[in-house]
Amino acid sequence: MSAAPDPPAQLLPGVRAVGLTRPLAWLRHGWRDLHASFGPSLLHGLIVAVGGLAVLTLTLRALPLMPGALSGFLLIGPILCTGLYELSRRIAAGERPRLGHVIEAWRRGTRPLVALGMLLFVASTAWVLASALLFKLFVAVPLDSPLRFLRYAVAGQGGWLFFLWLLAGGLGAALVFSLTVVSAPLLLDRSVSLRTALLASVRAVGDNPAPMALWAALIMLATAASMATLMVGFVFTVPVIGHASWHAYRDVLDAERLPPRV
Repeated sequence: MSAAPDPPAQLLPGVRAVGLTRPLAWLRHGWRDLHASFGPSLLHGLIVAVGGLAVLTLTLRALPLMPGALSGFLLIGPILCTGLYELSRRIAAGERPRLGHVIEAWRRGTRPLVALGMLLFVASTAWVLASALLFKLFVAVPLDSPLRFLRYAVAGQGGWLFFLWLLAGGLGAALVFSLTVVSAPLLLDRSVSLRTALLASVRAVGDNPAPMALWAALIMLATAASMATLMVGFVFTVPVIGHASWHAYRDVLDAERLPPRV
């Protein structure tokens, strides 16, 4: 499959203005789509939950890597939800969603989605390394248990280091969110280049700052709640957020004039 040509800037999809509380409607639609494609949707959540638990288990032997590794793992979420976007697309078209549609989605959008996945992989790897470097350079006490690590980081023993880590992580997460909030569904749905999809996503956030900030906060809350349950919550939150992200894309971007990806 040949890569889509880089379209000119004027062929960027239009951006619609949405209301502040529109992300709540996206979640309702996501919950509805979860019920309509229960098995394939939960499979996505189960894969993420198992992956997150594996990362957590591995980093228990290298605690300074844990926060960076877990947050880095979550950065690739937009790619992991590719199948969920396709299931929602099929539901909207009046079709009965099935697991085969997930496989078809990866076949149809392989090159641009792989390119986006590689971009997110590089970003997550860089964050893991930067996070580990911060702790290696500035943490003077041994962090030999999760409890000691939390006490050092949260209870103030880490001083400015913890807040520096939070600031760096927050800025990185905001950048990734802006670049990917609707770019992955757009790449799946329309024959556009990675550059076009990323620019469209940034424009969507810039033109809808308040609702997109609420959407980011809702995703963060769902992520925190899922991690608090030792990743079990991801079985349900990942499908809902993934399906909801498809509806966010359809609400915010007007991509009808762009050629469909086949």
